[in-house]
Amino acid sequence: MYTAFASVYDRLMADVDYQGWARFYHELMEGYGLPRGKVCECACGTGSITICLSRLGYRMTGVDLSPDMLFEASQKARKSGAMIPFVRQDMRALRLHRAMDAVLCTNDGLNYLADEAELSGFFRAAYAALREGGGFFADLSTPYKLEHVLGNHFIGDETEDFAYLWQNRYNRAQGYVDLALAIFLRQKDDTYRRVEERQRQYAHDAPVLAQLLGQAGFTDVRLFADKKWQAPGPQELRWFLAARKPVAAAPERDEGEELS
Repeated sequence: MYTAFASVYDRLMADVDYQGWARFYHELMEGYGLPRGKVCECACGTGSITICLSRLGYRMTGVDLSPDMLFEASQKARKSGAMIPFVRQDMRALRLHRAMDAVLCTNDGLNYLADEAELSGFFRAAYAALREGGGFFADLSTPYKLEHVLGNHFIGDETEDFAYLWQNRYNRAQGYVDLALAIFLRQKDDTYRRVEERQRQYAHDAPVLAQLLGQAGFTDVRLFADKKWQAPGPQELRWFLAARKPVAAAPERDEGEELS
Protein backbone atom coordinates (compact mmCIF):
# COMPACT_ATOMS: atom_id res chain seq x y z
CA MET A 1 0.00 0.00 0.00
CA TYR A 2 2.86 2.42 0.78
CA THR A 3 5.87 2.85 -1.48
CA ALA A 4 7.85 6.11 -1.86
CA PHE A 5 5.16 7.65 0.34
CA ALA A 6 6.86 6.08 3.36
CA SER A 7 9.90 8.31 2.93
CA VAL A 8 7.81 11.50 3.24
CA TYR A 9 5.14 10.30 5.66
CA ASP A 10 6.80 11.66 8.79
CA ARG A 11 7.27 15.07 7.19
CA LEU A 12 3.54 15.25 6.47
CA MET A 13 2.75 14.16 10.05
CA ALA A 14 5.28 16.46 11.73
CA ASP A 15 2.60 18.23 13.80
CA VAL A 16 1.05 15.05 15.25
CA ASP A 17 1.43 14.62 19.01
CA TYR A 18 2.64 11.03 19.03
CA GLN A 19 3.84 11.33 22.63
CA GLY A 20 0.31 12.24 23.76
CA TRP A 21 -1.07 9.39 21.66
CA ALA A 22 1.33 6.94 23.29
CA ARG A 23 0.60 8.31 26.77
CA PHE A 24 -3.10 7.60 26.36
CA TYR A 25 -2.38 4.04 25.28
CA HIS A 26 -0.19 3.78 28.36
CA GLU A 27 -3.09 5.03 30.51
CA LEU A 28 -5.45 2.52 28.91
CA MET A 29 -3.08 -0.36 29.58
CA GLU A 30 -2.53 0.78 33.16
CA GLY A 31 -6.30 1.18 33.56
CA TYR A 32 -6.72 -2.45 32.53
CA GLY A 33 -4.11 -3.45 35.12
CA LEU A 34 -1.44 -4.47 32.62
CA PRO A 35 2.28 -4.29 33.37
CA ARG A 36 4.80 -2.48 31.22
CA GLY A 37 5.41 -5.76 29.46
CA LYS A 38 5.38 -7.21 25.95
CA VAL A 39 3.27 -5.20 23.49
CA CYS A 40 2.68 -5.75 19.78
CA GLU A 41 1.63 -2.71 17.79
CA CYS A 42 -0.15 -3.60 14.54
CA ALA A 43 -0.29 -1.09 11.65
CA CYS A 44 2.74 0.55 13.27
CA GLY A 45 3.70 2.53 10.15
CA THR A 46 6.98 4.40 10.62
CA GLY A 47 7.07 3.47 14.30
CA SER A 48 6.42 6.85 15.93
CA ILE A 49 4.01 5.49 18.56
CA THR A 50 6.08 2.31 18.88
CA ILE A 51 9.19 4.25 19.82
CA CYS A 52 7.29 6.47 22.28
CA LEU A 53 5.88 3.42 24.07
CA SER A 54 9.33 1.83 24.13
CA ARG A 55 10.61 4.93 25.94
CA LEU A 56 7.82 4.45 28.48
CA GLY A 57 9.23 1.03 29.33
CA TYR A 58 7.25 -1.36 27.12
CA ARG A 59 8.96 -4.18 25.23
CA MET A 60 7.60 -3.38 21.82
CA THR A 61 7.21 -5.33 18.59
CA GLY A 62 6.03 -3.45 15.51
CA VAL A 63 3.99 -5.13 12.78
CA ASP A 64 3.02 -3.64 9.43
CA LEU A 65 2.26 -4.86 5.92
CA SER A 66 4.47 -2.28 4.19
CA PRO A 67 8.20 -3.06 3.97
CA ASP A 68 8.86 0.60 3.17
CA MET A 69 7.15 1.78 6.34
CA LEU A 70 9.01 -0.86 8.36
CA PHE A 71 12.33 0.27 6.89
CA GLU A 72 11.64 3.84 8.00
CA ALA A 73 10.56 2.58 11.42
CA SER A 74 13.69 0.49 11.93
CA GLN A 75 15.93 3.40 10.94
CA LYS A 76 14.17 5.75 13.36
CA ALA A 77 14.36 3.23 16.18
CA ARG A 78 18.05 2.61 15.59
CA LYS A 79 18.81 6.35 15.60
CA SER A 80 16.85 6.79 18.83
CA GLY A 81 18.68 3.91 20.51
CA ALA A 82 15.55 1.73 20.83
CA MET A 83 15.90 -2.02 20.29
CA ILE A 84 12.58 -2.83 18.62
CA PRO A 85 11.92 -5.72 16.23
CA PHE A 86 9.77 -4.69 13.26
CA VAL A 87 8.04 -7.53 11.47
CA ARG A 88 6.27 -7.61 8.10
CA GLN A 89 2.94 -9.36 8.58
CA ASP A 90 -0.67 -9.03 7.55
CA MET A 91 -2.34 -8.33 10.89
CA ARG A 92 -5.38 -10.33 9.78
CA ALA A 93 -3.13 -13.38 10.07
CA LEU A 94 -1.03 -12.20 13.03
CA ARG A 95 1.38 -14.85 14.30
CA LEU A 96 3.85 -14.13 17.09
CA HIS A 97 6.49 -16.30 18.75
CA ARG A 98 5.46 -15.39 22.28
CA ALA A 99 2.29 -14.32 24.03
CA MET A 100 1.79 -10.57 24.41
CA ASP A 101 0.54 -8.57 27.38
CA ALA A 102 -1.20 -6.26 24.92
CA VAL A 103 -1.94 -5.99 21.21
CA LEU A 104 -2.53 -2.52 19.77
CA CYS A 105 -3.89 -1.42 16.40
CA THR A 106 -3.10 2.26 16.02
CA ASN A 107 -3.72 5.25 13.79
CA ASP A 108 -6.67 4.02 11.69
CA GLY A 109 -5.39 0.47 11.21
CA LEU A 110 -8.95 -0.84 11.63
CA ASN A 111 -10.21 1.59 8.97
CA TYR A 112 -8.23 -0.30 6.34
CA LEU A 113 -10.15 -3.53 7.04
CA ALA A 114 -12.96 -3.68 4.52
CA ASP A 115 -15.71 -5.68 6.21
CA GLU A 116 -16.82 -7.76 9.16
CA ALA A 117 -14.94 -10.82 7.91
CA GLU A 118 -11.62 -8.98 7.89
CA LEU A 119 -12.31 -7.36 11.26
CA SER A 120 -13.29 -10.70 12.75
CA GLY A 121 -10.17 -12.39 11.37
CA PHE A 122 -7.94 -9.75 12.92
CA PHE A 123 -9.73 -9.78 16.28
CA ARG A 124 -9.38 -13.56 16.51
CA ALA A 125 -5.69 -13.37 15.55
CA ALA A 126 -5.10 -10.68 18.18
CA TYR A 127 -6.94 -12.76 20.78
CA ALA A 128 -4.70 -15.76 20.01
CA ALA A 129 -1.58 -13.58 20.33
CA LEU A 130 -2.45 -12.46 23.87
CA ARG A 131 -1.78 -14.11 27.19
CA GLU A 132 -4.76 -14.69 29.44
CA GLY A 133 -5.71 -11.40 31.05
CA GLY A 134 -4.00 -9.44 28.28
CA GLY A 135 -5.56 -6.44 26.59
CA PHE A 136 -6.51 -5.35 23.10
CA PHE A 137 -6.48 -1.62 22.33
CA ALA A 138 -7.12 0.28 19.09
CA ASP A 139 -8.05 3.66 17.69
CA LEU A 140 -9.84 4.49 14.47
CA SER A 141 -11.45 7.36 12.60
CA THR A 142 -15.18 7.52 13.20
CA PRO A 143 -17.89 7.29 10.52
CA TYR A 144 -18.60 10.98 11.21
CA LYS A 145 -15.00 11.92 10.43
CA LEU A 146 -14.85 9.86 7.24
CA GLU A 147 -18.03 11.41 5.87
CA HIS A 148 -17.97 14.98 7.17
CA VAL A 149 -14.28 15.80 7.66
CA LEU A 150 -12.37 13.70 5.14
CA GLY A 151 -15.14 12.96 2.65
CA ASN A 152 -15.40 15.05 -0.54
CA HIS A 153 -12.77 17.42 0.75
CA PHE A 154 -9.71 19.02 -0.85
CA ILE A 155 -6.61 20.16 1.00
CA GLY A 156 -3.49 21.78 -0.41
CA ASP A 157 -0.40 23.22 1.22
CA GLU A 158 3.16 24.23 0.39
CA THR A 159 6.33 24.42 2.48
CA GLU A 160 9.87 25.39 1.59
CA ASP A 161 10.82 21.93 0.36
CA PHE A 162 7.57 20.22 -0.62
CA ALA A 163 3.92 20.76 -1.52
CA TYR A 164 0.91 18.46 -1.54
CA LEU A 165 -2.58 18.17 -2.98
CA TRP A 166 -5.03 15.92 -1.12
CA GLN A 167 -8.40 15.04 -2.68
CA ASN A 168 -10.99 12.75 -1.06
CA ARG A 169 -14.18 11.13 -2.32
CA TYR A 170 -16.76 9.64 0.07
CA ASN A 171 -18.97 6.76 -1.05
CA ARG A 172 -22.05 6.94 1.18
CA ALA A 173 -23.66 3.78 -0.18
CA GLN A 174 -20.58 1.63 0.51
CA GLY A 175 -19.34 3.51 3.58
CA TYR A 176 -15.78 4.28 2.55
CA VAL A 177 -13.63 7.24 1.57
CA ASP A 178 -11.00 7.18 -1.17
CA LEU A 179 -7.94 9.28 -0.35
CA ALA A 180 -5.75 10.56 -3.20
CA LEU A 181 -2.56 12.39 -2.28
CA ALA A 182 -0.04 13.97 -4.67
CA ILE A 183 3.21 15.17 -3.09
CA PHE A 184 5.81 17.33 -4.86
CA LEU A 185 9.31 17.15 -3.36
CA ARG A 186 11.81 19.87 -4.19
CA GLN A 187 15.07 18.47 -5.55
CA LYS A 188 18.55 19.97 -5.33
CA ASP A 189 18.22 21.44 -8.83
CA ASP A 190 14.89 23.09 -7.83
CA THR A 191 12.83 20.66 -9.87
CA TYR A 192 10.11 18.65 -8.15
CA ARG A 193 9.64 14.90 -7.82
CA ARG A 194 6.00 13.79 -7.72
CA VAL A 195 4.93 11.04 -5.29
CA GLU A 196 1.38 9.71 -5.42
CA GLU A 197 -0.52 7.73 -2.80
CA ARG A 198 -4.04 6.27 -2.95
CA GLN A 199 -5.80 4.66 -0.03
CA ARG A 200 -9.29 3.59 0.99
CA GLN A 201 -10.63 3.79 4.53
CA TYR A 202 -13.83 2.10 5.67
CA ALA A 203 -16.35 3.33 8.24
CA HIS A 204 -17.19 0.90 11.06
CA ASP A 205 -20.05 1.12 13.52
CA ALA A 206 -19.25 0.90 17.23
CA PRO A 207 -21.91 -1.77 18.05
CA VAL A 208 -20.56 -3.98 15.25
CA LEU A 209 -17.00 -3.63 16.54
CA ALA A 210 -18.13 -4.55 20.06
CA GLN A 211 -20.10 -7.54 18.76
CA LEU A 212 -17.16 -8.87 16.72
CA LEU A 213 -14.77 -8.44 19.65
CA GLY A 214 -17.17 -10.41 21.84
CA GLN A 215 -17.47 -13.14 19.23
CA ALA A 216 -13.67 -13.38 19.14
CA GLY A 217 -13.71 -14.07 22.90
CA PHE A 218 -12.94 -10.64 24.35
CA THR A 219 -14.70 -9.28 27.42
CA ASP A 220 -14.81 -5.89 29.17
CA VAL A 221 -15.16 -4.12 25.81
CA ARG A 222 -15.22 -0.32 26.12
CA LEU A 223 -15.34 2.67 23.77
CA PHE A 224 -13.66 5.98 24.60
CA ALA A 225 -13.51 9.47 23.12
CA ASP A 226 -10.30 10.68 21.52
CA LYS A 227 -7.62 10.38 24.24
CA LYS A 228 -10.21 10.92 26.98
CA TRP A 229 -11.59 8.72 29.73
CA GLN A 230 -15.17 9.37 28.69
CA ALA A 231 -17.78 8.12 26.25
CA PRO A 232 -17.51 9.63 22.76
CA GLY A 233 -19.93 12.25 21.51
CA PRO A 234 -21.94 12.07 18.27
CA GLN A 235 -19.38 14.18 16.37
CA GLU A 236 -16.29 12.46 17.76
CA LEU A 237 -13.48 12.26 15.21
CA ARG A 238 -11.61 9.32 16.75
CA TRP A 239 -12.62 6.36 18.89
CA PHE A 240 -10.40 4.33 21.20
CA LEU A 241 -11.37 0.70 21.81
CA ALA A 242 -10.31 -1.44 24.77
CA ALA A 243 -11.01 -5.10 25.54
CA ARG A 244 -9.58 -7.96 27.58
CA LYS A 245 -8.78 -11.61 26.98
CA PRO A 246 -10.35 -13.32 30.00
CA VAL A 247 -8.49 -15.58 32.37
CA ALA A 248 -9.73 -19.14 32.12
CA ALA A 249 -11.40 -20.43 35.25
CA ALA A 250 -9.42 -23.01 37.19
CA PRO A 251 -10.86 -26.53 36.77
CA GLU A 252 -12.85 -27.82 39.70
CA ARG A 253 -11.07 -30.41 41.84
CA ASP A 254 -12.52 -33.87 42.12
CA GLU A 255 -13.59 -34.82 45.61
CA GLY A 256 -11.10 -37.15 47.21
CA GLU A 257 -8.73 -37.68 50.05
CA GLU A 258 -6.52 -34.72 50.90
CA LEU A 259 -2.86 -35.70 50.97
CA SER A 260 -0.47 -34.06 53.38
